[in-house]
Amino acid sequence: MSLAMNKPEITIIGAGIGGLSAAIALQQKGLMVKVFEKGTELKETGAGIVLAANAIKALEKLGLANQVRQAGSPVKKAEIRTSDGRLIVNMPVHKQAERYGTYSYLIYRPDLQRILYEKLTPDSVVFGKKFSGLNHEGKKVTSFFENDEMDIADLFIGADGVHSKVREEIVKDSPLRYSGYTAFRGISYFEDDRFPVELGGGFEAWGRGKRFGFSHLGKGRVFWFAAVNMPEGTLITTEKIKSVVLQHFKGWWGPIEAVIESTEESKILVHKIFDRKPVDDWHKGRAVLLGDAAHPMLPNLGQGGAQAMEDALVLTNCLEQYPREIEKALNQYEQLRSSRTKKIVQSSRMMARMMQLENSAAIRLRNLLLRSTPDEMKIKRLDWVLGYEVQNWN
Repeated sequence: MSLAMNKPEITIIGAGIGGLSAAIALQQKGLMVKVFEKGTELKETGAGIVLAANAIKALEKLGLANQVRQAGSPVKKAEIRTSDGRLIVNMPVHKQAERYGTYSYLIYRPDLQRILYEKLTPDSVVFGKKFSGLNHEGKKVTSFFENDEMDIADLFIGADGVHSKVREEIVKDSPLRYSGYTAFRGISYFEDDRFPVELGGGFEAWGRGKRFGFSHLGKGRVFWFAAVNMPEGTLITTEKIKSVVLQHFKGWWGPIEAVIESTEESKILVHKIFDRKPVDDWHKGRAVLLGDAAHPMLPNLGQGGAQAMEDALVLTNCLEQYPREIEKALNQYEQLRSSRTKKIVQSSRMMARMMQLENSAAIRLRNLLLRSTPDEMKIKRLDWVLGYEVQNWN
């Protein structure tokens, strides 16, 4: 019996990348899915998101890769430099594109969410529903919302992000882990002859406990980010963020100060970066976690969105394989996804330590090793991440 013939009723919490991708995948299999989002509408604020080759492959299965390519910008240049501009690494992006059949793309996160949202059947997403709790009774899951509203489903998917409220109902002991740095992110219209819009991509500059990245975003915009080591309790207010960032990167190479200056204060976001220690159990009864709710990771490998999309496809595959045995499907989903996502969480945290070094001798050694690494080895090291593709999808 197919999954569509079995017709389980499915509820998803969260209209982010993971929740919308899961809803699309399940609808492609003929299912009725409801997505509940606490916001009153899709957010029109946000930053850029990198979609590497494995993310583009997932989007192809969701029928959206071409739209994303048109809305975003291909990464055809990716340099790593010192804070004073000396080249450390010129990433082999063209060789990677040839190997995987696609470039990575950078896209404005709200644009990606809009593309995903518009792929769903009308009225799939219900806004203004703030989740407050769960109740498991036999083969049904009751979800509760503020204002005494509720919903009953056969399967419940928590895709409500790194600060997941659903996770508290499923995983009791898994606190957030501070990365050691705070991120600033900005969107601006900016031009620099060294990084022409036609080429796409951009650079990162690494200093002592700080780094800055700049890349084209599509539609004439650029996205930049800054990562600055600071104690967890450091207070950063939303007032005068630009001056704070400029102070941290005063005198740095090339367009860094200029692109910060070009950014409207309201277009700069600031937040501390967290992940969680990986766990193996993502479900309880017929309630299951997906994306950052299941395995939040630091952004250093650019895999948060990609892993959420992979989760969505694999979970749908498992439900299709066991249409009458939902808990068995959820067990298989965990088995197929936990080892991969755990490795990415751990690798992203290791990358953060390497990128955010403060010791001068360690920085010199890191840069020397990176400069001497052949392109083939750079590609091979990330092949397990970028070369992955969810199988058995049609």
